[in-house]
Amino acid sequence: MIEVVGNDRLGKKVSVKCNINDTIRDLKKLTTAQTGTRWNKIVLKKYTIFKDHVSLGDYEIRDGMNLELYYQ
Repeated sequence: MIEVVGNDRLGKKVSVKCNINDTIRDLKKLTTAQTGTRWNKIVLKKYTIFKDHVSLGDYEIRDGMNLELYYQ
């Protein structure tokens, strides 16, 4: 289990625990439980926008990493 922090730059930080082999879509769905925003309206990025079907391990997202959280 790893912990990923999403920051929306509006004062809200979301901490989500997930597995390294979960996809970005799974991470968005876990983030939805804390933010109340639908998962398909969330955009995660760190230098580049992450695609939903790729796993966290493929993007080399590790424990304690901060991601930018945007809303469409």
